[in-house]
Amino acid sequence: MTDRAVAVVRAGALTTVQDLGRTGHAHLGVPRSGALDPGAARLVNRLVGNPEGAAVLETTVDGCAVRPRCAVTVAVGGAPCSVTVDGRPAAWGTAVRVGPGALLEVGAAVRGLRSYVGFGGGVAVDPVLGSRSTDLLSGLGPAPLAVGVVLPLGEEPSARGAVDSPPWPGPPDELVLRVRRGPRDDWFTGAALQTLATRAYRVSSSSNRIGLRTEGPPLERAVPGELPSEGMVLGAVQVPPDGRPVVFLADHPTTGGYPVIAVVREGDLAAAAQAVPGTAVRFVPVR
Repeated sequence: MTDRAVAVVRAGALTTVQDLGRTGHAHLGVPRSGALDPGAARLVNRLVGNPEGAAVLETTVDGCAVRPRCAVTVAVGGAPCSVTVDGRPAAWGTAVRVGPGALLEVGAAVRGLRSYVGFGGGVAVDPVLGSRSTDLLSGLGPAPLAVGVVLPLGEEPSARGAVDSPPWPGPPDELVLRVRRGPRDDWFTGAALQTLATRAYRVSSSSNRIGLRTEGPPLERAVPGELPSEGMVLGAVQVPPDGRPVVFLADHPTTGGYPVIAVVREGDLAAAAQAVPGTAVRFVPVR
């Protein structure tokens, strides 16, 4: 058990390999993908001495368990959770040395949704279009983790830089999304624009890596009928026929046929990645 790899013992509800995404291919119909909470992914990489764009594991809700086949430095961040090595408690949010054959268990999220597991050297699956990210919509990149899968690791860095305190804001009690008007705001009534800006919504349990779906008052259309499919961007607030806004996240399609009433500032989307179902959502217009 000396090869640089980790074996999956428990895959969890949804655990994927993610880096900072495959940018620059939207014109080919390829979404960005990548970690939904990139700040947390960057942090665990810094903790283990990796470049910030190294591939990590992104867990959803209930964590995962892996068994390294070599000694490796590991850091778990993002949503707070329990961390154990061979059943003994280990630190969350800092670097931990895990021996060959030991069982690393990442527990269920205590707050938030998604935890991130960084390994010294990074997860070294083959890149696709310059990224190792799993894209659930297009199917690019490695499949979501399954029991028995073995993931290769890169060479561990010889030194780690200091990280004084984890600069991670934690899951939101209320999700505040700053928005600019979208390209199809004129497809909605003035009352709908007022509703979006003043009424409360909540995160729907049907949200996923593709989009954060909301529950709340429907937005009234001023223009009926269909819209020809057009380009979509990260953070686009698309309104399907039921009138409830959907915020596009990392695995969003590159085109869509529902009108976009607004666009969320990209800096607010990491908080959306950690907002559990039922979290209050406010859309705040900005210039």
